[in-house]
Amino acid sequence: MSDKPKGDSEVITKTRQVTQKPRLYKVLLHNDDYTTMEFVVWLLMTVFHLDLQKSQEVMLKIHRSGMGIAGVYTKEVAETKVAKSIEFARQHEFPLECSMEPE
Repeated sequence: MSDKPKGDSEVITKTRQVTQKPRLYKVLLHNDDYTTMEFVVWLLMTVFHLDLQKSQEVMLKIHRSGMGIAGVYTKEVAETKVAKSIEFARQHEFPLECSMEPE
């Protein structure tokens, strides 16, 4: 007969969760022939909280190349920024388009 208690031979394992960083999305503003440069700068300062100099740089990039990155965010924040940008543009009667894509 064995003096060894039953069940002592089990191994206790800990599972460790690995947290992944959320995927980031670029918010893109698209050039058009009607939206003023001043409005785009104002939008970048208001919605994306860029300073005047950075807003002007992004606006010129959009103007020259047809599209520019307004910011990079998590999916939910990017969706909100896109919706808010389009809403502001429509309120001011501009056809500015804004989209997002994975980084």
